Amino acid sequence: MTFDAATKMQFLYQLRSKGVTDARVLTAMEQVDRADYVKGTFADRAYEDMPLPIACGQTISQPSVVGLMTQALKVEPRDKVLEIGTGSGYQAAILSKLARRVYTVDRYRRLVHAARAVFEAHDITNITTFTADGSHGFTEQAPFDKILVTAAAEDPPGPLLAQLRVGGIMVLPVGQSDAVQSLIRVTRLENGYDYDELRSVRFVPLLEGLGQE
Repeated sequence: MTFDAATKMQFLYQLRSKGVTDARVLTAMEQVDRADYVKGTFADRAYEDMPLPIACGQTISQPSVVGLMTQALKVEPRDKVLEIGTGSGYQAAILSKLARRVYTVDRYRRLVHAARAVFEAHDITNITTFTADGSHGFTEQAPFDKILVTAAAEDPPGPLLAQLRVGGIMVLPVGQSDAVQSLIRVTRLENGYDYDELRSVRFVPLLEGLGQE
């Protein structure tokens, strides 16, 4: 299966039917071929709206959830974005179409190297990838305009909240990993944070430390 005109049309229809309506987000998702980020046995299912397994026991999220999270983040062209959980690199590639600069971190070196290779192959030059404990964020480049977390914590991690600029937005799943999780949007205000609950989701847990390969 290839990302031809008919496949793209069906893919975008699927996204719209699930609530992804932002024109810039849909254009970005049309420009990034999910098949580039799905390897091996599941490659032929790249255009289905379902999560798929990737290396290190992780998953690539279903496209509609990627679209809804990206839409909720309200990325502007001049934004500096931090993504926690590189995974396959698919979400970062979409963010790279919308933002000025994307920093993406993962606890698995193997995933970071694989994602970086895809970015280089497609000449995506505004993504910086690195291996680290994502729960600590990336203080060297803080504050960020937007932060996207693709793993579930019980509460929004304090270091990440602190690295969000005033007026900035963070989107992340919260809740126990074995129960229902909620996707929330946090907006940093002058004197605190505003929280919006968006929908129920299911993500792998946000773990501290580096992953064992």
